[in-house]
Amino acid sequence: MPAQIKHRDTRNFALYRRAVLDSFVKLDPRREIRNPVMFVVEIGSVLTTLLWAQAAAGYGEAPAGFIGAVSLWLWFTVLFANFSEALAEGRGKAQAEALRRTRKETIARKLCAPRRDARCEEVRSTNLRKGDLILVETGDLIPVDGEILEGIASVDESAVTGESAPVIRESGGDRSAVTGGTRLLSDWLIVRVTTDPGEGFLDRMIGLVEGAKRQKTPNEIALNILLAGFTIIFLVVCATLLPYSLYSVRAAGQGVPVTVTVLTALLVCLIPTTIGGLLSAIGIAGMDRMIQRNVIAMSGRAVEAAGDVDVLLLDKTGTITLGNRQAVDFIPVGIIPPGELAEAAQLSSLADETPEGRSIVVLAKEKFGLRGRVVGIPEQPEALPESAAGDPARAAAPMHFIPFTAQSRMSGVDIDGTSIRKGAPDSMYALISDAGKLIPPGLKEAVDGVARGGGTPLVVTRNGDALGVIHLKDIVKGGIRERFAQLRKMGIKTIMITGDNALTAAAIAAEAGVDDFLAQATPETKLKLIRDSQAGGRLVAMTGDGTNDAPALAQADVAVAMNTGTQPAREAANMVDLDSNPTKLIEIVEIGKQLLMTRGALATFSIANDVSKYFAIIPAAFASTYPALGALNLMGLTTPQSAILSAVIFNALIIIALIPLALRGVPYRAVGAAQLLRDNLLLYGVGGLIAPFIGIKLIDMLLAALHLV
Repeated sequence: MPAQIKHRDTRNFALYRRAVLDSFVKLDPRREIRNPVMFVVEIGSVLTTLLWAQAAAGYGEAPAGFIGAVSLWLWFTVLFANFSEALAEGRGKAQAEALRRTRKETIARKLCAPRRDARCEEVRSTNLRKGDLILVETGDLIPVDGEILEGIASVDESAVTGESAPVIRESGGDRSAVTGGTRLLSDWLIVRVTTDPGEGFLDRMIGLVEGAKRQKTPNEIALNILLAGFTIIFLVVCATLLPYSLYSVRAAGQGVPVTVTVLTALLVCLIPTTIGGLLSAIGIAGMDRMIQRNVIAMSGRAVEAAGDVDVLLLDKTGTITLGNRQAVDFIPVGIIPPGELAEAAQLSSLADETPEGRSIVVLAKEKFGLRGRVVGIPEQPEALPESAAGDPARAAAPMHFIPFTAQSRMSGVDIDGTSIRKGAPDSMYALISDAGKLIPPGLKEAVDGVARGGGTPLVVTRNGDALGVIHLKDIVKGGIRERFAQLRKMGIKTIMITGDNALTAAAIAAEAGVDDFLAQATPETKLKLIRDSQAGGRLVAMTGDGTNDAPALAQADVAVAMNTGTQPAREAANMVDLDSNPTKLIEIVEIGKQLLMTRGALATFSIANDVSKYFAIIPAAFASTYPALGALNLMGLTTPQSAILSAVIFNALIIIALIPLALRGVPYRAVGAAQLLRDNLLLYGVGGLIAPFIGIKLIDMLLAALHLV
């Protein structure tokens, strides 16, 4: 443990040291001008430095010590603002360096054809191009991002996800994508390269976490424009105060004209330097919080949009339920024997690699002693179901498997002239009708009974004749109902997306506490739902992992693709979850909300504490000409110079004091917008008014005690 603490302390020291150095680099006016507020402060720092040099030569408008102190703290103000941004960027750079260390140039086996026994040549990974075919075997480092064409293997993705447990990657499904820099632990894969050098997922991660491609979000741009507007207004006001002061002194016949140093200090204290100095850090820290949760946001705009989302589309399986639906019963209809239904269900599921398909095969074996069939020509008759074991012609019959698709919503097998299908009830009803057969009276009752209990019914047919229903059961995740209640308080509508029929969907929706559901969902209906919500002025968030999710992901305002998903899904999304956890969409929305709450809270605090500074600087600057303004010196500050210097010091120190809050974010609370606004005004608004009175007075007392003014 002491060694870990020492390593963490060393790492933090290096991070802070780098941020301090970057703070000086960011003083370059070409970089500082992107932040109008701090650019004005930097110009003020340069101006007061020149005035200090003039005073040091004996020609100053005020004592050199006073001007020098004001100039020094103005420089600190700029440096502290730069430090907050550099510290936020530094975390990303540290993560980028760790990722860069995992990226290695390797030797890849390039294939001339998509077969393991095809001729291959060894090439450097940097020479691979999109569309190339490569062979990866046990122990190999996967050289580039790609799509699996053939094979199934265990992959160590800890270099990318940080998760030590290996994952299964296989061809033909929604877990067919592999990432460069991960390692194959078993078996072999044939992979088609999907990116050119420098464009891989790891490369994009490095660029994003470094902030090199970070662009200001629309809300950030709008707030920058507002801050720039305030700055211009106060700049004009302060510029006119000098001639006004000269005229007032002559007209009143008393007092001393305000100096350029005091006017510069007044300008810096009145413009919103606090939020201006922390704004970039808040945005960068929001992306950093995503990265800490293993979510890569392709832009700051995506993080911000997550905070504005008011509709969540959540897949039922894996998000609302545990996602491991298991077959628990075979329900035959009519005079069909249960074993005959079980055999047909098992045959239709032999090529189904989903957990549901495997559970059907296992249930048939456990309940009826049916053993798995060898695909193609069997080596041993006993490997077949009993009804086929004694029939050599049927035993040797080749099988043609029909894969599940989102459009057909069924799968099955054709064997020896027999067509066996299993699928969603509506699709199977249509299949039975198209075959010219009648739907048995007990079939719909069996389907409805399973659905009303919250289970998923699958109908099994043979040559168009209904055999019965498979009952799949899933479990709603614990605590999910409470999470949805919190989202509802924040004005977020939750919609469950499922391929189940309406009865099953309604039962699970009621148990989980979602606001609405879309049953028997297809890619087209999901896309239509998103467009309809957006047409009503709502922002929509969703997750997806399959190629059929890509159109909906591209349309959604916040689209989170699973890292285990297909390449089209990852390309269509604006976020990628490295842990491939669909429930994380709720956390992503909370992080986005926290970003907006932090920005709003600190903007409120900044504007409020600027108001309080009026009571320090204005009496100090003009009380000699207009003695009545002395009544505004509510803090009883020692001297005019002490008042001005105390305000400038407080203005700089408050930035450094708020950096931890800007990087960590204000605590997230699941409350409505009206209550959140009221609480922020009370805590950060009133707090922003009170803090300067206390802080400036304490600094003034310290300056007086040390005889520095």
